[in-house]
Amino acid sequence: MSGNWPGGFITKTAPTVVGPVGGEGGSASGVWTLDQVADYEKQGLWPKPLISGNIYSWGDNEWGMLGDGTVTDRSSPVQVGALTTWSNASGGFEFALAAKVDGTIWAWGRGNNGQLGQGGATDYSSPVQVGALTNWSVIAAGGVSSYGVKTDGTLWTWGYNSRGQLGLNDTAQRNSPVQVGALTNWAEVGGGTGNYPSGFAITTDGELYALGGRNIFFGVLGLGDTTDRSSPVQVGALTNWSKIRAGDAFAAAIKTDGTLWAWGDGGNGALGQGDTTSHSSPVQVGALTTWSDIKLGRYHCVAVKTDGTLWAWGKNNRGQLGDGTVTNRNSPVQVGALTNWQKAGAGEEHSFASTTDGKLYAWGQNDQGQLGKNNTTLYSSPVQVGSLTTWSKVFSTFGKWSYSLIS
Repeated sequence: MSGNWPGGFITKTAPTVVGPVGGEGGSASGVWTLDQVADYEKQGLWPKPLISGNIYSWGDNEWGMLGDGTVTDRSSPVQVGALTTWSNASGGFEFALAAKVDGTIWAWGRGNNGQLGQGGATDYSSPVQVGALTNWSVIAAGGVSSYGVKTDGTLWTWGYNSRGQLGLNDTAQRNSPVQVGALTNWAEVGGGTGNYPSGFAITTDGELYALGGRNIFFGVLGLGDTTDRSSPVQVGALTNWSKIRAGDAFAAAIKTDGTLWAWGDGGNGALGQGDTTSHSSPVQVGALTTWSDIKLGRYHCVAVKTDGTLWAWGKNNRGQLGDGTVTNRNSPVQVGALTNWQKAGAGEEHSFASTTDGKLYAWGQNDQGQLGKNNTTLYSSPVQVGSLTTWSKVFSTFGKWSYSLIS
């Protein structure tokens, strides 16, 4: 079989896959059976064509984090610039990172801790390019820290570093991207927020590393202890990690076998263990092997299974779990009855998700219009955002705003 991908052409050579783990724009080569392709797709390892389009944002805009050139709050979606070539985005505490299909990355919002990568601490209410390179492949915004992986497999970080979350073996702030170590096989990256900032990354061979961060009390780094780190340390010895996400004082990851694991602060039930116990090493969330996507808010999780169902757990004081209540949940609960959920997103106290038919839904706290409903009404169950059916991606933030992409 053969076919074009943005990252390469599938040819009749030795079977191999190159590109972001679970990401888009990678390349595949070799002779593949349909069963092999299906297996890689199930594991999240098969490259996907790049999806690009317009980024829309709404909600709190105090520092220009909506990227529309103003600092005016919006309760309905507004377009970020006029370009239609955005492929990915990630929201930090009061800023955002975004990638284009040309391999450039851009930032906007609050820049007081160098998180915009501009060499200074200036705020920007419209996107500004981070450097001049065109070889970025993966991005992630932590609380006030930024993370990126280039196509050559190198890992770069910048921004706030008070707890060593940048993985640079110190606690000095960086205002421009700095390479982490010398490895060239990084594939996935994630950053946490709040009082327990952390950084994580996964290699192309499936190893998970804690880059650094505040580890005291809860063991958010997953290393089995509560010692702070400022340089990469492998989490366990397994080589089958696929996706990594981090919240305030906890983290979660999906393995290539479809299992879901969590660790850190369990105080709000965010670890999905049926209790509020904290764990300093990864513990499995249930026994299922059908998890495909997960996003973390500050204290809650939203996840999609391969059967298209949507699940949530953790803190629910603002209805962010979408189960029609404001009761915390210590184990996953299904959100509604739909079975065509595609991608999930989470903010500080709200959530949103897209369906395979292009609809966008949101729920939870809405005091600054972060649900995009043109009001400030709290909803504890999913409500559709507008009437469009061209939404393809949703991006998590660590604040009271939202981002999504129309393709």
